[in-house]
Amino acid sequence: MIYPELKHILSPDVDDLETYYPEDAESFGFLLQLIIGPKNQKGEESFDVMVCTTKWLSQHFGKDEIILGRHYLLLFEYNYQRLINHINKYLQQCSGETWHEVAVKGGRLGLWEFEDYHESAKD
Repeated sequence: MIYPELKHILSPDVDDLETYYPEDAESFGFLLQLIIGPKNQKGEESFDVMVCTTKWLSQHFGKDEIILGRHYLLLFEYNYQRLINHINKYLQQCSGETWHEVAVKGGRLGLWEFEDYHESAKD
């Protein structure tokens, strides 16, 4: 059985996630890149999730729009440790027989870099 492990997290929008405090605690949003790989093994892949508040969503999308919600993680307040704990708890449920099976489950949380990738047919 293969288990996923959160190896790194980073954000192109936030310099230091541990000390980050949003300017507006009720309305913030940023891209979070989860670097996940098989536990106790080499290798890692990226899963992107938009971390935001519902107020931020309403400010960035029109009332006539519909948001699927996949790859969004909604918070009511920013708490780094709570966020990491939630992600790790989610990943504990994503084991599988193959890495692909694990990654597909993890892809429900964040956009997996290889989601919808299909190897091209060889001549």
